[in-house]
Amino acid sequence: MTLQSRNSSTKLSAEESVVFLCLLIASCLPAVSQSHLAANARHGIPHDPQTEAAFDHFYNMDYDRATQEFEKMLERHPNDPFAVNHLLTAVLMRDLYDTGAMNTGDYSNDSFIGRTPRSTKPEVKERIKELVRRAEALEDRQLKAKPKDVDILYCRGVTRAEFSVYTGLVERAWFSALRNAVGARHDHERVLEIDPNYVDAKLVVGTHNYVISHLPWSVKVAAALAGLSGSSEKGLAYLRDVANSDGENAVDAKVVLTLFLRREHQYDEALGHMNELSEKYPGNYLFLTEVANLQRAAGRLPASEAGYRKVWQNGREGKYGNLHYELAAWGLGELLRGEKNFAAASAAYELVNQAPDPDPDVLQRANLAAGEMYDLLQKRDLAMKKYQTVLAGNANTGPADQARRYIKEAYRE
Repeated sequence: MTLQSRNSSTKLSAEESVVFLCLLIASCLPAVSQSHLAANARHGIPHDPQTEAAFDHFYNMDYDRATQEFEKMLERHPNDPFAVNHLLTAVLMRDLYDTGAMNTGDYSNDSFIGRTPRSTKPEVKERIKELVRRAEALEDRQLKAKPKDVDILYCRGVTRAEFSVYTGLVERAWFSALRNAVGARHDHERVLEIDPNYVDAKLVVGTHNYVISHLPWSVKVAAALAGLSGSSEKGLAYLRDVANSDGENAVDAKVVLTLFLRREHQYDEALGHMNELSEKYPGNYLFLTEVANLQRAAGRLPASEAGYRKVWQNGREGKYGNLHYELAAWGLGELLRGEKNFAAASAAYELVNQAPDPDPDVLQRANLAAGEMYDLLQKRDLAMKKYQTVLAGNANTGPADQARRYIKEAYRE
């Protein structure tokens, strides 16, 4: 198998593809979670009540308001790379949300590398690149004057992680993304060499350690040749250090740690983190949806079903604005499908159509799944209508290919 970058004629081998994917995600998770400047943080821009308000809006997914507030903070601190990175993060995250790139399910395998992303507006691309250039210029200038400045080394690692996410998920420039992902890890490892108590730097390093430790042996060898190693125990320990700290990355670490704890079947600890975040940031439907996901993974199906229905009801009551809370309906459909309750599952998948401006990828998958349920219920006419609805959307997707197949022959488990 080979995968080809849109921006390069160089082909990736299967092993190189997996190494790239894992390292990009390892850098993407902390960057996507974002940097949160705690009120008592010992580094970064001076404490400002507006900082706390901006991050509260950010974690509640009010990206427009958060971006406006980060803009004002940057005006107050024009030469602080922390301030630039915070604005960069908000602009990038808003774009990833708008283009449907925040669904972690897309990164469960390397298929996303060949998936055509929804386009980012040219002015947003230029804004992101301008902020990266501004941050790098500030960081390079300050590091020339003081090479061991851990704050600036840490900042440069954050900028590189952010740019890795942008070049990988937006530009599809794989090798550039990989270089920045590796650079981010090296910067934060250097921070920890100079100051082992710089807890925030453990986020990227810990994430990389965990991911690399779970690669196939042959891929680990390839990673080792690039100077990268991993330890599951070290990765989890580092992430717990950050999650339990009062540093700027505590929230980020809880999010990343939850993903890994689910893999380790340590559901109670993961639920503790997600319950805490869902209570603290009630406007963020993703946290409460993840609670339901974890309950389902743990086999606590009644609690999971209640959780999905709560998110959906919150959304219908306007508590999430126009955010894509239809993910809860999708999760509910998957749960009921697993219980072989095909009639209830089809009804849950149909709910996605009732959400305001649903994510087109989720909508297409839900319509396909509803069609499959109707086929299993021997309601062929309804199934055919759903498959035609799938094709009426983006006809060049995996769900569309499946719909064409099921039009010819009814779906069967």
